[in-house]
Amino acid sequence: MKLMRHLTGAALACSLLSSSVIAQDMTFFRIGTGGAGGTYFPIGGIIANAISNPPGSRACDQGGNCGVPGLVAMAQSTNASAHNVNAVQNGQMEAGLSGAATLHFAYHGIGKFEGNAKPDLRVIANLYPEDLHLVMPKNRSLDGLGSLKGKRVGIAQAGSGTQIAVEMILDDHDVNRGNIDEAELNNSQSAERLADGQLDAYFYAAGTPVAAMIQLDNTKGMELYSFTAAEVAQANKTVPYYIPSTIPGGTYPGVSYDVNTVAVSGMLVTNANMDEELIYQITKAMWSKTARKLLDNGHAKGKVITLASALDGVDGIGVPLHPGAERFYREAGMLK
Repeated sequence: MKLMRHLTGAALACSLLSSSVIAQDMTFFRIGTGGAGGTYFPIGGIIANAISNPPGSRACDQGGNCGVPGLVAMAQSTNASAHNVNAVQNGQMEAGLSGAATLHFAYHGIGKFEGNAKPDLRVIANLYPEDLHLVMPKNRSLDGLGSLKGKRVGIAQAGSGTQIAVEMILDDHDVNRGNIDEAELNNSQSAERLADGQLDAYFYAAGTPVAAMIQLDNTKGMELYSFTAAEVAQANKTVPYYIPSTIPGGTYPGVSYDVNTVAVSGMLVTNANMDEELIYQITKAMWSKTARKLLDNGHAKGKVITLASALDGVDGIGVPLHPGAERFYREAGMLK
């Protein structure tokens, strides 16, 4: 009996030692995304899945996922861009998704980030364009952005890049918090309020098609505001990283017409202090064959996230690449 107790104790010790080794080999990697009804959250989930390869998983060359050995990545729902750049800067998350405009403002400490620069932000990759949607109830129209005065308008959640850009764009048309009944809501909440008649319109920037808008379109129906050429030009001047874009008719079945708008690039960012080798391996895993399958099959916007466009617009933002990502792109022949 005594021998059995010794053996049991030894087995337990070995088990604990083994568990300890596994725990030591495991690296957690949190990715800040956005609300569940937008595009950041599902895209962040796909990226997390693509770069993960927890201890005990099959290796890439044995038919397993081609993620980073020992890495467990998790997509976390947040208030999106502005929240994510703050969290990454402060070390509360290892990475996050952000619109290019918010990233530029945050890194340089300008605009809404005046006196509150985020100098440790670094780019891993450009991902996809996020179109600015101005959503209205079915059969409603709007006679210019200036006519939003006096209306109940969703301006996206506090801490989002959408809200920062929308307030700047509306200010050019003398529309502000003083003359609208603003609602700070995420995409799903805004769609619900619009469907219930509690909002006259709401803004949201996201990669098309957007889940909450698909649901709204399929139930209550909706209209999208098409910016005039002058409004597009002014928005692009005020927020340079919001460039002219078109949401093709049929993107949402109930919206058969093309919608003129502006779009901003969504970027994956991390902190300058993150280990170079880890970010190198993560960047490499993002562009593996298994990652490609996940991106192509996981969300419509996943198809436009490609290695060929991974560095598009990065130079113009003025935010450096992380050294680990830079090493990968240099080895891939994409940097001189």
